[in-house]
Amino acid sequence: MLIEEDRWRGRRVLLTGHTGFKGAWLSLWLQRLGASVSGVAPSAPSKPSLYGLAGVAAGMACEHAVDVRDRHGLAQALAVAQPEVVFHLAAQPMVRRSLIDPAGTYETNVIGTVNLLEAVRAAGGVQAVVVVTSDKCYENPGTGERPFREGDPLGGSDPYSASKACAEIVVASYRRSFFGEPDAPRLASARAGNVIGGGDWGEDRLLPDAVRVAGGLAPAPLAVRNPQAVRPWQHVLNPLLGYLMLAQRLLDDADVCEAWNFGPPQADARTVADVLSRLQELWDGMPAWEADAGVNPKEAAWLALDSSKAIDRLGWRSVWELDRGLAELAGWHRAQLCGQDARGLCEQQIERFMDDADKSLHQ
Repeated sequence: MLIEEDRWRGRRVLLTGHTGFKGAWLSLWLQRLGASVSGVAPSAPSKPSLYGLAGVAAGMACEHAVDVRDRHGLAQALAVAQPEVVFHLAAQPMVRRSLIDPAGTYETNVIGTVNLLEAVRAAGGVQAVVVVTSDKCYENPGTGERPFREGDPLGGSDPYSASKACAEIVVASYRRSFFGEPDAPRLASARAGNVIGGGDWGEDRLLPDAVRVAGGLAPAPLAVRNPQAVRPWQHVLNPLLGYLMLAQRLLDDADVCEAWNFGPPQADARTVADVLSRLQELWDGMPAWEADAGVNPKEAAWLALDSSKAIDRLGWRSVWELDRGLAELAGWHRAQLCGQDARGLCEQQIERFMDDADKSLHQ
C-alpha cells in the first residue's frame, strides 16, 4: 500500500492552513486514517468553504485560530498540540492579491514559514515536517523547453511566485543550520500547483470561478484571462498522496530531506481552453466562456513539472489523470448542488482514490 494506515493511526499531526481547500481535504484524509489532527488557521478563506460544508472541525483534536504571522501564537499552538508530524500549508495563494498586497504576501509566505520552523524548534518532539510551497517557485522564462526539475533555479516575476521561492530558500537554510543532527526533525518541501477538485471556492481561480457560474453564484459568461496558458492540472488527491508518502519516508529516512515535485504526467499539462472545453463535456449546463478583455497581470504562458524523482525514489504516482480528475470534480459539485453531504462525497472520493492507488501498484 502506498499509504501505511498503521503509521498514521493515533499519530499526532498538525496542519497549518487546515481550513483551506487542500488543507480541508488533507484533514479529512488524515481523520479517515485515524490520526489525531490539530489545525492552525485564523478562519475559513472563503464562503462557502469545504472546511465548513464538510464539517472538518468535527474530526479535529483541536484547532487554533492563529495566523502564521503571529510567531508567539504559533509557538503556543505547537506547544499545546505536541505534534509528531507537521504539514505547513498556510499561505497567501493568489498571484493577483500578491500584486495588491506584496508586503502581506511576503509576511505570510516567507516570515510565516520562518515562524513555523521556529515553533517546531521550540516545541520538541516533532519528527517530520513537510513545507508545501508551489510549482511557481521556479524562475520561469516561459520558453517551455522542458518541465522544471528540483535543481532548477528558483525565482518569480510576481510577489506570490517570488515568495514561494523565498520559502524554499528558508527551508533549505533551516535544514542545513538547525535540522541536520540525527535527533532533529526531518524537513522537506513539496512543490505542486494547479490542483482541482470538489469544494474549491477559492478567489480568482479558474475552476472555482467556473463552478460559481455553473451553480448560479456568479453571472455568465465566465471571463477567462489566458485561454492558451498551459498548466500542470491535477486532482487535489494526487499531490496530497505525495505529501503523505513524503512524511512517511521522513519518519524513517533522513535521505529524503530535500525538495520534491508532485506534478501530473506531461499529457495533462494542457491549455486553459482545453480544460474548460472538457469540463463543458462532463457537466451538462456548464456555461460558455469568453476571453477577458480587461487588464490582467502578466503570467507565464507555460508551466510543467518533472516529478520523476518522486516516482523513482518515493514510489509516488499520479493516480487520477486529468480527465478522471475533472469528472470527479464535476460529479462532486453536481451532487453537492443537489443536496448531498459534502463530507460524505469527500470520503467516498478518498476511498475510491486509495483503492485506485493500491491497484496501480500491481499494474
